[in-house]
Amino acid sequence: MNVYDLPTLNACLNVLSATLLIRGYLLIHRGEREAHRKTMLAALLCSGLFLCSYLVYHFFVGSVPYPHHDWTRPIYFAVLIPHVILAALVAPFIILIVLRALKGDFVGHRRLARWVWPVWIYVSISGVVVYLMLYQL
Repeated sequence: MNVYDLPTLNACLNVLSATLLIRGYLLIHRGEREAHRKTMLAALLCSGLFLCSYLVYHFFVGSVPYPHHDWTRPIYFAVLIPHVILAALVAPFIILIVLRALKGDFVGHRRLARWVWPVWIYVSISGVVVYLMLYQL
C-alpha cells in the first residue's frame, strides 16, 4: 500500500462508519445499550482512522482538483462544500456526545446526539460520494 491507495481506504472507512452509525441507531432504539455503546465506539474509531489517513494523504499529495469540467462539476461542489463545512463543525460535537455518554450523562448525550448523528451520517456518506466523483468518474 502506498499513499495513493489512501483515498480508497478512506472511502472504505467512511462506508464502515456509516454502516456502524446506522447499526448503532437501530440498536439504541431497540434498547440494546451495550451493543450500541460498542458499535458507536467502533464508528468513532473508524472516523478517527479516516481523519488520520486523510491528513497523511493530503500532507503528501496536497489538494486534488476536480478533473472534470462538465455537468458533474457543480454537483461535485454542491456535495463537497457542505461536506467539508459540516465535517469541521461536527468533529468537536462527536467528542462531546461520546464524553457525555462515557460520563453517564445520557440525557445530555441523547439531546445532543439527535442533532449530531444526522450530520455525522451525512458527512460519512457524502465523503464516499466525493471519493466516487473525484477518483472513480
